[in-house]
Amino acid sequence: MKVLPAGSSSGALFASVPPSSPPPAHVPAVAPGTSTTDTPRDALVPAVAPGTSTTDAPRDALVPAVAPGTSTTDAPRDALVPAVAPGTSTTDTPRDALTLSLPEDASTHGHRIDELLASSHRFDAVLIAVALGWLVLAVWRFHQAKQAASDGGTRRSRAWVLGLALGAFAVVDGSLLLGSEGYLRDVLWNFHVPAEDPRTVRIEINAHQWSWEARYAGADGRFGTPDDVVTWNDLRVPVGAPVWVQLVSTDVVHGFSLPHFRVKLDAIPGRVNQTWFQAAREGAWEAACYQHCGTSHYRMRGVLTAMSPESYATWLREAGKQATQAYDAEDLAAHWGWEWKAP
Repeated sequence: MKVLPAGSSSGALFASVPPSSPPPAHVPAVAPGTSTTDTPRDALVPAVAPGTSTTDAPRDALVPAVAPGTSTTDAPRDALVPAVAPGTSTTDTPRDALTLSLPEDASTHGHRIDELLASSHRFDAVLIAVALGWLVLAVWRFHQAKQAASDGGTRRSRAWVLGLALGAFAVVDGSLLLGSEGYLRDVLWNFHVPAEDPRTVRIEINAHQWSWEARYAGADGRFGTPDDVVTWNDLRVPVGAPVWVQLVSTDVVHGFSLPHFRVKLDAIPGRVNQTWFQAAREGAWEAACYQHCGTSHYRMRGVLTAMSPESYATWLREAGKQATQAYDAEDLAAHWGWEWKAP
């Protein structure tokens, strides 16, 4: 887990290297007199110092550091590597990418979105069947008829066509409108649920090219204090509790997307947008950006990990202690955030 203490800015992750220092482990060393085009393909593997094994080599800078006393199995997955659902292997990923089904639903209310989409597909199938059937019937019945000039039909035929079109529109679009309005009223715009639930987790997310920074209130329950926990491309939430997200951007428009939770929200500079969701089970899933936000848009990926309430409470408590110890009041760039705004 890569946790940025409240007193440390993300810029501290890119510390400068003195000229006399050896190249970082993730940058291949090039022998004198050779060019980078001569570098073998395995140059992407971190360099290992003489006399050491690959197990002693430092980790790639893209892999989050692991806190002392924890094992690699406790560390979050790299934000640049797609999360693999529990019970599946990486060999299943390419095959799953070809499926036409929706991503698995890991949220409490995502099934309502899936039901709306399924009903829309059923309506589409019926309309396609009627249109094609009518076309086949017309071709079969009138294929030997003489060519006749179009007269625009009679008033009765025009009334039939208009009535059928309006009826199909009312049934299909009306049903989808009512279903969508019900979801907006009961879930998406119903902030009374997270506001009144004492278990609610509040997260402030700062989107910028090209990462997600998340801020959690520490033990004091207030934002902007030394025990705030700041993470980078690593979101952690408890299972069964509402998660209330407020989102901003510092540069361009980004799109906060949790496909497995049916969540999409724009991050707009100068504006705080908000949404909420609830994880139904434990696991790790992708947090992506769905708005093209620059040349490295493809790298703007994180991992959302749903944990048991006990594990989440332990993680937040320990991370809050580390943040308090590393707090730097003079690091103004690290003190981004805002007063929590309830609707």
